Amino acid sequence: MALDDRPQPDLPETAPPTALPTARSESVVAPTEDPAARRTGPWSALRPLLLRLHFYAGVLIAPFLLVAAVSGLLYSLSFQAEKLVYAHELEIPVGDTVRPLSDQVAAARAAHPEGTVTAVWPAPAENGTTRVLLSTPGLPDDRSLAVFVNPYDAEVRGELTSYGSSGALPLRTWLSELHRHLHLGEFGRNYSELAASWLWLVALGGVALWFGRRRARRRDLLVPAKGQPKGRARTLSWHGTVGLWAALGLVALSATGLTWSKHTGANIDALKAQLGGATPVVDATLAGGGSADGGHEGHGSGHGHGTAHGGADIGLDRALEIARGQGVDTQVSVILPVDGQGYVVKETDAQFPVHLDSVAVDPADGRVMDTVAFADYPLLAKLTRFGIDAHMGVFLGLPNQLALAGLMLGTVLLIVWGYRMWWLRRPTKGHAARFGRPMPRGAWRKVPPPVLVALLAGTAVIGWFVPLFGLSLLGFLVVDAVLGRAVRARAGTRAAQG
Repeated sequence: MALDDRPQPDLPETAPPTALPTARSESVVAPTEDPAARRTGPWSALRPLLLRLHFYAGVLIAPFLLVAAVSGLLYSLSFQAEKLVYAHELEIPVGDTVRPLSDQVAAARAAHPEGTVTAVWPAPAENGTTRVLLSTPGLPDDRSLAVFVNPYDAEVRGELTSYGSSGALPLRTWLSELHRHLHLGEFGRNYSELAASWLWLVALGGVALWFGRRRARRRDLLVPAKGQPKGRARTLSWHGTVGLWAALGLVALSATGLTWSKHTGANIDALKAQLGGATPVVDATLAGGGSADGGHEGHGSGHGHGTAHGGADIGLDRALEIARGQGVDTQVSVILPVDGQGYVVKETDAQFPVHLDSVAVDPADGRVMDTVAFADYPLLAKLTRFGIDAHMGVFLGLPNQLALAGLMLGTVLLIVWGYRMWWLRRPTKGHAARFGRPMPRGAWRKVPPPVLVALLAGTAVIGWFVPLFGLSLLGFLVVDAVLGRAVRARAGTRAAQG
């Protein structure tokens, strides 16, 4: 994409709306009649710099964010689609008497003798099936074979591959991986982390630019202006107001998405640990056993496949009964003992109000070894849990999923509107293939020194904590400097020839 630094035709200036592609549309032509530019104070100096950064940030992440938004939209709808696609495995007619859980597990074992049972999810509703999770040869550690059993007659209804602690089935797993890494593994994770690293800055910068506009009516800040002529002005009004309403959600998605990113996620985990906000984990270690039950909850951890427990065993039904006596009695997952570990019974109901208590039970004598109540989680751990579950669409159930779908659809429209404004503002005489230019270089020289020093210090800290943001920003500065030098060289050549 070529950026032309030659003079552009004078066009009326309007400040940009919020969110991603605004920068393209607002900073593509050097302003000539800009009411905001005539204001005095820090904003008049910061605005050109913010416009230029907003422009390049939009150019950088728009394609990544568009893919993330489309895949996120599909993922938000996958919860309901999963219920339809896998209705035979998930739903059964309500019966009279529920068989013991051990009988249901025995039926799953008989159907798949090659597997080792690692966990059991008792039926979450009267018309739901019990899910027995097995580790089988050929499946990765973060996958299990889920065998669905009718709790009333122990009939095996079918089996599907299940992903991690979320229990996502193949459809939702495929869409989740498309959203997270485009099915490109660790290499692909960088795309989503790059988009999340810039999204919060572009959204907040767009909000500042949108609020900084002068407008005849305050209503036009929140609602698309009426009576706008067709074309760029009307598109700008819709883009700005929709972007403003979406900004808070976009910032939240950026922050929660970064919590399980590869590079920034490690820094967030370290910071949480230093601040005492790590998520507590129930200790199921037997005397002389291995490590406690672990896993990064909500991030697709496995089920702790290991060597089966070989000592005295009170049995699955008794362990569940003891856990329910400790108040762990809503929708639960029972992790079976492995060598050195006891039973772990966890509540898995993440819908508000959440039920995420857990208890560890000694398989030899039924002794309660440890309990962890969600009410006792540190505040940071609770906020992380809420944020991740809201990002995944499970915190408030269907309303959460519909809100995510609406936010993703709005993000797609913002990007399309941004590209359209950029196209409508292009020069139309003499250079039909040219793109408009960003704000002129050198805007940083107008920023007051104390403010500039604070900006540089803040950028350095953020760039260190969010590595892909820092590296991509550094790359932008290098490319921008090279382009500037090339433009000046061409201008010098033309002057010498003229």
